[in-house]
Amino acid sequence: MGLFGGKKQAAASSGAASVALEDGSSVAVDEWVDCLGDSCPRPQLMTKKALGKASSGQVVGVKIDNPTSFEAVLAMLPELNGTLLGSPKGDRGWQVVIRRN
Repeated sequence: MGLFGGKKQAAASSGAASVALEDGSSVAVDEWVDCLGDSCPRPQLMTKKALGKASSGQVVGVKIDNPTSFEAVLAMLPELNGTLLGSPKGDRGWQVVIRRN
């Protein structure tokens, strides 16, 4: 297994589901990326990969429980052509909801 082996490949592309945002609205997420338990740079790489595959207007959700990774993913969104729709905090971290521009 390589440095970024297939630890969560099956969980990384779970089906669509909606998530409630901080403003009370909800949005349907086309693809979820599960980065729970991961630290830098895996969440950034997985987010970049998911947004790279997404079409314009599609929504990607990233589950993150590492504060440093959370900040790093938010910082790189402009260069990945993504817009942050919300980042509600749950029991195990954040659900970063991103729309591909």
